[in-house]
Amino acid sequence: MSTGDLFTPVEIEQLKRAVRHAEGASSMKFSLYVGETVDDARAYALRLHTTLDDPDHSVLVLCDPENRTLEIITGTEARRDLGDRECALAAAAMQSSFVVGDLTGGLVDGIQQLGESARTPRTLHTKG
Repeated sequence: MSTGDLFTPVEIEQLKRAVRHAEGASSMKFSLYVGETVDDARAYALRLHTTLDDPDHSVLVLCDPENRTLEIITGTEARRDLGDRECALAAAAMQSSFVVGDLTGGLVDGIQQLGESARTPRTLHTKG
């Protein structure tokens, strides 16, 4: 199964835009893997995450539509701003879209939600 079988060129661009948006909203690198997993999906996602350029500051979203698997892996530094709760909420939102057959929309919304959740809040400094 290739992404060409799953997504149209417009959908691929939407996914790329979602990744860019998430990276712009946070100080993290985001990667998306959609395809077949080997054996244990969690272990496979962890292995893929270690191959990223900067795994400590990276988030990997892995989706295997055939096996109905979704994994979100965060690096050690990324985990400081994007915890289990935020990842679980994004995963739930994605899975809700997947149930109604909207793979692209679920991934786009979930990745953007992760980026927004990882946004470092602005600090306003005032002289008192």
